[in-house]
Amino acid sequence: TAPGPCSYTTLRDEAVKLFNSLQQLESERDPVPLMQGVLQTCLDLPPLVDEIYCQLVKQTTEPPVPGGQGDLHYWQLLTCMSCTFRPSPPVLRFLRFHLDRTENRFPASEMAKYACFIREALEKTKGRECVPSLEEILVLMQRQEMICTVHCPGAPACSVAISSHTTAEEVAQELVSRLGLSQSPNLFALYEQSRRREQPVGSATLLADVLTRFE
Repeated sequence: TAPGPCSYTTLRDEAVKLFNSLQQLESERDPVPLMQGVLQTCLDLPPLVDEIYCQLVKQTTEPPVPGGQGDLHYWQLLTCMSCTFRPSPPVLRFLRFHLDRTENRFPASEMAKYACFIREALEKTKGRECVPSLEEILVLMQRQEMICTVHCPGAPACSVAISSHTTAEEVAQELVSRLGLSQSPNLFALYEQSRRREQPVGSATLLADVLTRFE
């Protein structure tokens, strides 16, 4: 296997490192940085995406303490994976079977709630340019939406609830409606501004990716 990008070694070695990270995740007091590291490796090395999905299904099948902290850490990472990567069709079928089985065995449990959230996310996920930010991971762990603040010229800043799948065009349309500009002949777009540059955000760009770049 050829070495991966950055400081990665072989896919086999990286798969072993990821497996060790998953083992560590179970007892980690602050799992967020570790989760983001796993997601970043999968983004940089796409062949490992299916591997991690399969490992997470394995870890959440017959856990020693169903619904315990360690078990929920795996479900939370699986939630973040589902909002970032779409697995191959065979793994997707395997994953959906696992989600159905979990909901049937543990109805109304936290695991079942994560399973439902993951199933819905997989219907929308197409792929990300960036892994979720630390803030987004925290929000996904609670199965909630993020609040994005948009500064509008000549109007107060607007807070908009967004998910991992919300596009710039969807936010722009909501703001146009809120500001009563639906009948305006002008075109509206979001801009990403930092100390070094200001540039328009593509209509199909995911706002979650923009927030990760800011982080």
